[in-house]
Amino acid sequence: MGNGYISEKEIQVLYSDTDMMGVIYHANYLKWAELGRMQLIEDVGYDYAAMEREGYYAPVYNVDITYKKALKYGDRAFVRTWVQLNSGMKTIYGFEIIDGDGELCTFGTTTHVVVKKVEGEFKTVPFKRIYPEWFRKYEEIKMK
Repeated sequence: MGNGYISEKEIQVLYSDTDMMGVIYHANYLKWAELGRMQLIEDVGYDYAAMEREGYYAPVYNVDITYKKALKYGDRAFVRTWVQLNSGMKTIYGFEIIDGDGELCTFGTTTHVVVKKVEGEFKTVPFKRIYPEWFRKYEEIKMK
């Protein structure tokens, strides 16, 4: 991996994020992946909420996540996010969550498509055509 932009955001690890075993509940890592995506989008000058106001959405199509080390309440945690693939029809964001010592805890990808509501149904539309500047920015920053 290299030559691309990696966004980083600190995560506030809350007591309410833990499960009965005292570690972070596994589904919370997906929320943190979303935080990372939103930070990346903001970092490169775009606004997901504005996209939705224009009638477009980028739902999750696929998630792949691997858990290596549990985080606990009181740990510092950071999510790092990058564009792994930008095909014009789908975008794959890579992410990793590290602890305060820089140790890898969780990593994975989320795959997104862009859709528009047409006659009550969501139809996939090409990101590259709908948002050409945003697409080009992702081409610029994606991991090579």
